[in-house]
Amino acid sequence: MVIYGIVAALVISTATYFSFASASTGRDVRSNVTLIAPAGAGGGWDTFMREMQQAMRTNGITNNSQVVNIPGAGGTIGLGQLSTMSGQANVLMVTGTGLVGSIDLLDSAVTHDNVRPIARVVEEYNAVVVPADSPYQTLDDLVAAWKANPSGTPWVSGGTFDELVLTDLATKAGVDTRNMTVIPKSGGGEVTQALITHTGVAATSGYKDVADQIEGGRLRALALTAPQRFAGSSIPTARELGYDVTLANWRAIVAPPGITDEEFETLRQVVHETVQTPEWRDAIARNQWTDVYLDGPQFEQWFGEEEARIGELVGRMNK
Repeated sequence: MVIYGIVAALVISTATYFSFASASTGRDVRSNVTLIAPAGAGGGWDTFMREMQQAMRTNGITNNSQVVNIPGAGGTIGLGQLSTMSGQANVLMVTGTGLVGSIDLLDSAVTHDNVRPIARVVEEYNAVVVPADSPYQTLDDLVAAWKANPSGTPWVSGGTFDELVLTDLATKAGVDTRNMTVIPKSGGGEVTQALITHTGVAATSGYKDVADQIEGGRLRALALTAPQRFAGSSIPTARELGYDVTLANWRAIVAPPGITDEEFETLRQVVHETVQTPEWRDAIARNQWTDVYLDGPQFEQWFGEEEARIGELVGRMNK
């Protein structure tokens, strides 16, 4: 296992090096930009960056753009790679709630203090779901069983963010977080399968990941962890039902350290222009994201508060 880990690390590092070498024909972000997704292809971060790439290309915001995937360790490998690219003012990386949580969970030596956060862009929310044939008809039904037997009410999780939401819900519902049973899975597809086969009794999962299964009648949604209901949706929010759980799975953009303030401002303008394009508005609709763009001092203050909030939840997960 140790040998495999070393070989895998070398392969990733080598592939990443050549990817950046081929993309870095110039340092001007308007000429060439590398967009890092700190996860594998097909996931939420990858989708976000490819949508951004398409909006940039279509509108001529940059002449050339390339998405590079750096998967591993909940995004912390990608963050670590970015932290070594000091002064490279044509690189952007997506981060989010899950990566903040992974930094705390893994006690990562590299944090967001080692890079330069630019802006919060979008957010999405989870749904609390059960199998269609579940005996739990409401969130109150599920919580009552969970409180009575935390270890015997297994939940399914598709990642760090799902576990953060679950921990927040447990805390607000008065469930003993030390005795919870959580079954980790890789993404929404595996979460759905685990519920349908009754491996677990419930899950908190990204709404987009389970929306088709809800509409198809295979899963039943008990609540949304959003501040308010989605337009046209009959699914109540957890807050409506008495559980103040509104943790957002947000996406933000960060830049390497060591760039000048002028270069930072150019990168901020590139991101701002991109999120104003028709293509980006379409991406928001298709991916069921919520536009929450924020930059400048207000973003910096919010980011610090969010790191503290997530750190507290991670502390409860580790108890």
